[in-house]
Amino acid sequence: MTDRVQEILSWYGSDNPGVLTNLARLLNHGRLAGTGRMVILPVDQGFEHGPGRSFGSNPAGYDPRYHFELAIEAGCNAYAAPLGFLEAGAREFAGRIPLILKANNHDLLRDEADPSQALTASVRDALRLGCVAIGLTIYPGSEHRLSMYEAVRAYAQEARRNGLAMVVWSYPRGSSLGKEDETAIDVCAYAAHIAAQLGAHIIKVKLPSARLAQEPARKVYEKERIPIGTLAERVKHVVQSAFAGRRIVIFSGGPAESDENLFAEARAIRDGGGFGSIIGRNSFQRKKPDALRLLDTIIKIYRNELP
Repeated sequence: MTDRVQEILSWYGSDNPGVLTNLARLLNHGRLAGTGRMVILPVDQGFEHGPGRSFGSNPAGYDPRYHFELAIEAGCNAYAAPLGFLEAGAREFAGRIPLILKANNHDLLRDEADPSQALTASVRDALRLGCVAIGLTIYPGSEHRLSMYEAVRAYAQEARRNGLAMVVWSYPRGSSLGKEDETAIDVCAYAAHIAAQLGAHIIKVKLPSARLAQEPARKVYEKERIPIGTLAERVKHVVQSAFAGRRIVIFSGGPAESDENLFAEARAIRDGGGFGSIIGRNSFQRKKPDALRLLDTIIKIYRNELP
């Protein structure tokens, strides 16, 4: 085990050996093993956005096994998906890649100003499928946020008892926030801090813009001259907001983007001290050869093999 992985594990001193072992499995798997960085393939978009929107551009993605194969061939650290997708391939691909069970989900069949998430799987499901972690989404800013925080705490407690790590997707959203506010730097940093306070081992947030959404926060950022001018500086601030960088913070790849934009974002994450990316639609909506080339380049950036 590398010194970097041992350092990261030392940040979770209150956790039992089972949790630390599963965190080590994540950090020591794939082409980024031992570096302290991660690339995770998440495929919850079929549930969240609908199958046509998610897989119509690459019909191979309708088959759950395709995503196991993509994550394995690319050398990802882990594959994350809802219950049904994991059940469809967990036996066939047992032991070949760490799995994260996405244990709550939301659909877009209704237009909701204040969305919530339904609990769609359990810790027992994660154990049955051999997962290393469970994942939950919260929407800071939604009127339902407090019940989501309570669900995360209950799941985190049960997951820890059973030696599973906890991943929290912390996505600000709701009627109290404008669309541009969802990725404002002060709001993203706040979302990362909330997830850390709820006990997340790994925190997933969106890449932040330079916008400041909250007036009280703006006054502090401007008075203290907190550097947020570049994306790398904003990544550094979000990571700092998660217990001075003592929690693993990874960043969403978001909707479809050009390869060059994704590579620029990966460089900013690397240079800002981020722990990596969770690349979903930008990989599985491409044909497999193109997806593998994309993930190969991002991994090489994180390995400092490319400038």
